Amino acid sequence: MVRAQQGPRARYREQTRSEIKDVALQQLAEGGVGALALTRIAKEMGLSGPALYRYFASRDDLLSALIRDAYDDAATAMAEAASGAAAASRNPRAQLHALADGYRAWAVAEPHRYLLVQGAPVPGYVAPDDTLDRARAVLGPFLPVFADGTPGAGVAPVVAEMAAWLGEDEAVGTWVAGYAPPAAGEPDDAGRPARALAGAVLAWAQLHGSAGLEAAGQFAGMGHSGVTLLGAQTEMLADAFGLK
Repeated sequence: MVRAQQGPRARYREQTRSEIKDVALQQLAEGGVGALALTRIAKEMGLSGPALYRYFASRDDLLSALIRDAYDDAATAMAEAASGAAAASRNPRAQLHALADGYRAWAVAEPHRYLLVQGAPVPGYVAPDDTLDRARAVLGPFLPVFADGTPGAGVAPVVAEMAAWLGEDEAVGTWVAGYAPPAAGEPDDAGRPARALAGAVLAWAQLHGSAGLEAAGQFAGMGHSGVTLLGAQTEMLADAFGLK
C-alpha cells in the first residue's frame, strides 16, 4: 500500500525535476550560465521559490544535474559511434574519424550543453566528484583506437608522460584497461596503455579545440566548415600514431 502511494509521488517529482532542467537549458541556450536563475525558472513554471528548492537545493545543485546529464548524453553518443564503427568492421583510422564526427555532432547540436561542460569554469562552482567518471566515459571509446598504434617521434614525449601518469595513478590505469585490455592470447605489451592514453588525450585536445570553437560560433564568416577542419586534424592525429 505504501509503495502504491509513493510511486506516483516519485514519478511526479522526477517529472518536475525534468521540467525544471528543461527550462534551465533554455536559459543556458539564450544567455549562457550567467542567465541561469532559479527565481526566473520558478516564475516560468508557476512555482514559488521555496517550492523549487524542494527539487534542487541551490543553483549549483541544478548545475550539477545538468552537467551530469550532458556528460551522460555525450558518452552515449560516443558509445554509439564506437559501436557503429565496430559493426562496420572499420579499421582504427576510420574508427577515429567516426568517433571525432560523433563528438562534433553532439557538440554543435546543443552548443549550450557542450559549453557547459567544456567551456569556461563557472565562478565559485565546484563540480561533484562523480563527474570525473562521466567525463572519462566520453573519452573512453578513443582508448582502444590508439592502443595498437605506432606513435611517431612527434608524439613520443606525450606517450612518455602518459606512461609516467599510469605509474602514479592506479585509477587511470584501471580506466584505460577497461576500454583497451590486452587482446586474448597475445603477450602483454607494457607500452599499450600509454599509447592508448596519449592518443585519447591528444584526440580530446584536438576535438575540444575544433568542436569548441565551432560550438562557440567562432567559425562564422570563415571560409571553411567544421567538418573539413576536424577531418584534417583527425587525419594528422591518425598519421602521428601510424593508424591504418
